[in-house]
Parts: sequence; C-alpha cells; structure tokens
Amino acid sequence: MYSVELSRTAEKQFFKLSESIRERVINVLERIRARPYHFVKRKEGTPYFIARIGDYRAILSINNEQLKIYVIEVGHRKNIYG
Repeated sequence: MYSVELSRTAEKQFFKLSESIRERVINVLERIRARPYHFVKRKEGTPYFIARIGDYRAILSINNEQLKIYVIEVGHRKNIYG
C-alpha cells in the first residue's frame, strides 16, 4: 500500500477547507492509497495526476519505486487549475 505525504502548500490549503470537505479528501486519499491509478486521471502536459473530490481537486505525484503519493495541491476546481 502506498503512503501519502502532503506538501507544505497542500497542508496549508487542506487546513483552510471546511471539516466536511477535509473528511471527504481523507476518504478519497485512503481509497487512492490502495489502488492509485484506478481513482486518478493524468493532468495533461504534466507528470502529475488529478483526484476528483466533488467540486474539489487534489494534484498528486505518484512514485511507484518508493510507493509514495505526494499531494502537491488541494483546492476548489475553479482555483486549482492553472
């Protein structure tokens, strides 16, 4: 099973979210830990992946050698793409 690590930016963004959204993010990340490629899509033009969490998105980097999922950003979909 993969481990999940948040970047400083993602950690700050995560704690700004409401408690109900934080719970949803945690639930989705738990699902992704078991089968990462089943629940994400590749972000076009980058080596990163996107996890959909309702109206929110998490930008991820998946390292298969170390079995790590690195969360780069978390936020509302209108703010996350750019």
